[in-house]
Amino acid sequence: MHTTNEPSAPIRYSAELEDVDWSGLKAALASDHFDNGRSPDQLRRSFENSQGACLAYYGQEIVGTGRILSDGVCNAYLVDVWTHSTFRRQEIAREMVRRLSAQLLGQHVYLQVDEESSEIYRRLGFREQPVGMSRVVGKWLVNEVTAEVED
Repeated sequence: MHTTNEPSAPIRYSAELEDVDWSGLKAALASDHFDNGRSPDQLRRSFENSQGACLAYYGQEIVGTGRILSDGVCNAYLVDVWTHSTFRRQEIAREMVRRLSAQLLGQHVYLQVDEESSEIYRRLGFREQPVGMSRVVGKWLVNEVTAEVED
């Protein structure tokens, strides 16, 4: 893994997902404390089922991710925005968000961030919303219907 804040090779951005090493990406996310428990296959399905994705590469190594979920009309959600900690402060996330947002003209774009990251997104034009809520239906990351879903 690259360890300085100055890349020795240019960062390359791609929306292509077919050649992604999902197990390698899962390992990179886990080693950088950005893993939410998805298996490599669930990670792949998450990205493939999104309206858009952006991957940042340093050589052949993925060092940044982001994806969007959208109804294509008025609402979109920016998720899985990650830059490997050794590549932060190089505007990689800014470029990924710019590329993804270009697909969302006229839409309200929402994202959830922790306090530590909130200033980064303020600089990108995001504003805090007063209330956000979430709910897991069934059991986290269990997507097959095996019993009735409770309200």
